[in-house]
Amino acid sequence: MNPQPPTAPSPTRRDDLAAVVRDATLSYPASDMNDDSLLEATRQFIKALEHEHIPHALVGGLAVLQYVDGRNTRDIDLIIAIEDLSRLPDFLLEEQNEWFATGMSGPLRVDLLFTANPLFADVLAHHSEARDFLGTRLNCATPPGIILLKLFALPALYRQGNIDRAALYETDILQLLHHHPADAMTLLHTLKPHLPPSDINALREVLTDIQSRLSHANRF
Repeated sequence: MNPQPPTAPSPTRRDDLAAVVRDATLSYPASDMNDDSLLEATRQFIKALEHEHIPHALVGGLAVLQYVDGRNTRDIDLIIAIEDLSRLPDFLLEEQNEWFATGMSGPLRVDLLFTANPLFADVLAHHSEARDFLGTRLNCATPPGIILLKLFALPALYRQGNIDRAALYETDILQLLHHHPADAMTLLHTLKPHLPPSDINALREVLTDIQSRLSHANRF
């Protein structure tokens, strides 16, 4: 485990999130949104979550960027209760199953994780915190919460042959553990009720490899 103490997010990182949302969504070939209108749509969506008193947690790429310098992302990813789906502002549902949904809120693509999944409910309840985002308050998953979600997704990504996305998730986990160390055994213990033993064993190997890479980096 990286022995260095956790580093707080820089004051400019949250400001950079606005540019990430703008650049990512404007990267869609069909998008004709300008910077101001896109950022205003994002801000209004977030304010609506607070106005409607919808319990939520930001996860995914934008959540990672709250804590470390990371990759670009095209989506807003949220944990919510499925019962609150109809209360999302101007949300146009595209796909839905028991645990996930995706759709659009104006120009914004929104991916949803439902608390019907016990792990998602646990992250929302115990691994999230209120943070400033685009001039308003947004509940965001903490580094351990984000890591848990990334680890939970990894076995399915590998079984699907989605190696590129799995590699991105592993990089996110490495960066988060570098800046915000977490105990690997505690993470695996939390995941144990939600995954079969074979997946837990595979994730133990992933975390061992990541810890080895972090320890190797600390030698320089």
